[in-house]
Amino acid sequence: MFAPIAVALAVGLIGLAYQALKPPPPSKLCGSPGGPPVTSPRIKLSDGRHVAYREAGVPKEEANHKIIIIHGFGSSKHLNLPVSQELIEELKIYFLSFDRPGYGESDPHPLRTVKTEACDVEQLADKLQIGSKFYVIGISMGAYPVYGCLKYIPQRLAGASLVVPFVHYWWPCLPANLSREALKRLPVENQRTFRIAYYFPWLLNLWMSQKWFPTLSIMSGNMDIFSPPDLEILKKLSESPSEGQEKILQQGIHESLYRDLKTGYAKWEFDPTDLINPFPDNEGLVHIWQGCEDRIIPSQINQFISEKLPWIQYHEVPDAGHLLIFERKFCEAIIRALLVR
Repeated sequence: MFAPIAVALAVGLIGLAYQALKPPPPSKLCGSPGGPPVTSPRIKLSDGRHVAYREAGVPKEEANHKIIIIHGFGSSKHLNLPVSQELIEELKIYFLSFDRPGYGESDPHPLRTVKTEACDVEQLADKLQIGSKFYVIGISMGAYPVYGCLKYIPQRLAGASLVVPFVHYWWPCLPANLSREALKRLPVENQRTFRIAYYFPWLLNLWMSQKWFPTLSIMSGNMDIFSPPDLEILKKLSESPSEGQEKILQQGIHESLYRDLKTGYAKWEFDPTDLINPFPDNEGLVHIWQGCEDRIIPSQINQFISEKLPWIQYHEVPDAGHLLIFERKFCEAIIRALLVR
């Protein structure tokens, strides 16, 4: 009796291991036979990948300030920041946004890291000839590429803002009790998924595909993750959806959402607290913006980072949640703080 059970169990485990280790379905790349069409301008990087981009604001030739916007989890270059035309013209701002690897119309990058994301930003700036210096704004998950820019291309930055920024609960610089308490504040399903992304990244595709347990609250439709201010903003956004929503995941969820989680929660080459002030002569500023009502990003870790790096200006915004940048008064305050000295 024992032998057949043992054999069945072994076969089941082998099957699970195979499912976990086998590569995900091949992506249908934009512009490839049978793949989605290319509808946006794209540049070609040195490794052959294509990056789709979008320009807004004043023409770059007339701009006093050039800002690269880095979108977050499940978003794209088409995120609409509520910036008034008056502010754009007053400060002469040029905006450049792009689809991060695997999102929208940008090619996936199987070897994606925090460093490669920073290199993508630099190459995009060079290909579009926006100048030797530019600003970066990273939103939520889009903040880890900003950390990469601060580490790997600080000489290219005129300033940086990390808005409701991604936190890595296993950064070595974090006190164990701080990261543990911050992680406990999250829904249980998020805690499990982030642990798998960090400890067992090879298992993440299988975990995210299974139906027995919830994976991420934001993907399962659990609205409790959003604070009342966030729900108000979501209601407004639903009344005028941004362009290109249907294209965000068109190249496959594995190369966009899942790869994003793996990259963010991988073991980095550096700790945020090891960063050196890129503006020792006060020629630029680095900001962190945190909503006091944010239920997605625990504030205590961003507080800790800013305390360890006093050259970062830390802002806690009362009565604001994770989506604070989509409220005009907050969005324009973020941009003014970055640009106006």
